Amino acid sequence: MLRNIIALWPDQYWNLESKAYYLSYHTFLFLDYYLTIPPTDYIAPLPFTMISTDKIPGYAVDDLLPAKLYTKSELLDCLQSCRQKCRDVIFSLTEENLEQRWIDKPDDIAGSLTLKYSVLEILLYNLKHVQHHAGQLNLLLRQDTGEAANWVADAET
Repeated sequence: MLRNIIALWPDQYWNLESKAYYLSYHTFLFLDYYLTIPPTDYIAPLPFTMISTDKIPGYAVDDLLPAKLYTKSELLDCLQSCRQKCRDVIFSLTEENLEQRWIDKPDDIAGSLTLKYSVLEILLYNLKHVQHHAGQLNLLLRQDTGEAANWVADAET
């Protein structure tokens, strides 16, 4: 559904002062990050810059700003890679690794809350995080353009 919402955004809304752009990037970035087990030395496929929290622009979501304006095509390609990464993670799960800590020590990205999560918990958190922002993006899309993405009931194979 996230992919469908991003694909529907008209190009005039896809810019460095667009809440939709930053929400889309933020959602992708953390989807990929939370699928990295463990995330030690994580390198984002679409790089970001970390800024001071007192300098976060009003249209940004957090202190991790995209290093440049990535095209919708770049973001959609990376989302497709995340789909495969997610499949790989799910198919590699065992009872033992589900209970392991997702992250052992703080890094610049993870908040203190996520440090307590097991692999199972971070996967569920990731699902909720993506759903939360997909809902926000679909609402913004409807408000700005009058259209919204349809509900996706089944994943593509």
